[in-house]
Amino acid sequence: MADPLLDSNFDYQQLDDIIHSRIRLAIMAVLISIDEAEFTFIRDKVKATDGNLSIHLKKLEEADYVSVAKQFIGKKPQTTYKLTTKGRKAFQEYIDRLEGMIRR
Repeated sequence: MADPLLDSNFDYQQLDDIIHSRIRLAIMAVLISIDEAEFTFIRDKVKATDGNLSIHLKKLEEADYVSVAKQFIGKKPQTTYKLTTKGRKAFQEYIDRLEGMIRR
């Protein structure tokens, strides 16, 4: 059996750097299975601080991987996030590349 680390197709640098952060990967994993989620739901699932989560969500938003909707419920602000089509595709490609690296 060939050593996968010597395989020329084993290129970890092809992994998406935007997704390949523990917190951003966790955010994407949460959002892939649901239509949308409130900031507090994501925060609780990912177990991140508000500030840290905000930074990572902003990076995903700038990459057009997530979209954000802000509204007021009564006088209370509510922010929801969901994966964009581009984000879903990027996440699937990320998973496919990981699987390819493991199976080589």
